[in-house]
Amino acid sequence: MQWEFSWGWFFIGVAVIIAGLLVVKFHQWIGDNMANGVASYDKIKLIGIIACVVGAVFMSNLHSLLLYFIMHLVAPTRFP
Repeated sequence: MQWEFSWGWFFIGVAVIIAGLLVVKFHQWIGDNMANGVASYDKIKLIGIIACVVGAVFMSNLHSLLLYFIMHLVAPTRFP
């Protein structure tokens, strides 16, 4: 499987990164209004950082390559 650039996934990745950055920026407001308050601040920031990493993977279009390698490890004869 070859890697190829896709403008669609690039913009989806940028949108996910922006959403993750907004979660990190407003983690206190999200924690106070939608979670358990101070106890969940670090969890919410972690979710935002993970979203940024996933957005970078989407932006570089590596998600399909990673899924291919994982599926090839699980069932090597079924995927060419």
